[in-house]
Amino acid sequence: MTTLQRRLSRIRRRFFESVGLDYFSRPSLNEIDSKLEAYFPYKNGFFIEVGANNGFFQSNTYYFAKFRKWKGILIEGIPALYEECLLERPESMIFNYALVSDDFQDTVVTMRYANLMSLVSGLSPKSLEEEKLYIQKGMEWEPPNTSTYEIEVPCRTLTSILDECNVKNIDFFSLDVEFAELAVLQGLDFNKYRPKFMLIETFQKEVIDQYISAYYQEVDQLSNHDYLYQAKK
Repeated sequence: MTTLQRRLSRIRRRFFESVGLDYFSRPSLNEIDSKLEAYFPYKNGFFIEVGANNGFFQSNTYYFAKFRKWKGILIEGIPALYEECLLERPESMIFNYALVSDDFQDTVVTMRYANLMSLVSGLSPKSLEEEKLYIQKGMEWEPPNTSTYEIEVPCRTLTSILDECNVKNIDFFSLDVEFAELAVLQGLDFNKYRPKFMLIETFQKEVIDQYISAYYQEVDQLSNHDYLYQAKK
């Protein structure tokens, strides 16, 4: 989709939203936002979405922000996508960071741009050739001749961002970071912040299950690789 097409799409979507119609405002892949309504039938909730992309494409929180008056935090590492987030989601708190574990020592990481499949370099378990194919798949949503690139981005833990925002209660945490989900979770203090539900896209489910098992139980699978967890009481 070209820049002009994106602008026209945004104008059309906002017009429909202004008259209370959500026809163009459910961007989740595999209708995840619709499936989540069974768990979140209420207004004025609070979300975190990590791996927010441009704030709209495949967002699991866009519908709730626009039609259920939810507030929340969007976190995106790629600067160009972060800038688009600012346009798409002015009602949200938006941060331009890659999230890391508590024991990570550096202040920056290298990310590789691939639109919806942008990733932190070196965290993928795939071979270099498989990773290149994975990135090329992510470029399918870009205009012709758009290329991938590497960029250094600032990093911090999720706990530090929640501290800064003085967050109290979290209804929903959506995590989609292309193989970096364990590192992100290792940067979240569950004794201090425990979202009621977490939706995690992962290809390393056994590792994730083992890490969060003391705090969460799986309650649903919303796609081939998206798993919904609920905090244990």
